[in-house]
Amino acid sequence: MDPTSRPQALKETMALTLWAPLLGGVLIGVSAGALYLFAGRIAGISSILGEGLRLDVGVAGWRWAFLAGLLAGGAVLLWMGGEALPETLTQPLPLLGVAGLLVGYGSRLGGGCTSGHGVCGLAHRSGRALVGTLTFMGVAVVTVFLTHHLLGGLIP
Repeated sequence: MDPTSRPQALKETMALTLWAPLLGGVLIGVSAGALYLFAGRIAGISSILGEGLRLDVGVAGWRWAFLAGLLAGGAVLLWMGGEALPETLTQPLPLLGVAGLLVGYGSRLGGGCTSGHGVCGLAHRSGRALVGTLTFMGVAVVTVFLTHHLLGGLIP
């Protein structure tokens, strides 16, 4: 790449990496606000999924619609030519499965997930949500440090 074109390429990359997450965050906030405004429900994804697994259609119906909307968003992204998932996994599939189970267990243990505590709970100025958010963010930082810096040779 020509050294004179680097600033322009960097500027374009920065613009893309700024606007996509910002738009995603706005859409999450709007959908969480709409769910609360129109249904009086908190958009805690782990709770929506957990309660959606009930067989009572009256309890589970709107939850399945909400979850279908999440999947539809990914489908629209793929249809528009975006990349929803990486082409190759950087971690072994069993390790990702264990990580997913640990996240699910932590969500139940903590009484909610990042969307319930971090988005909705903090908007309600909940002290419990603040503690939950600080806890899972702190654990995430420690986990990344351990797996990438201290155990970097053991976990690919």
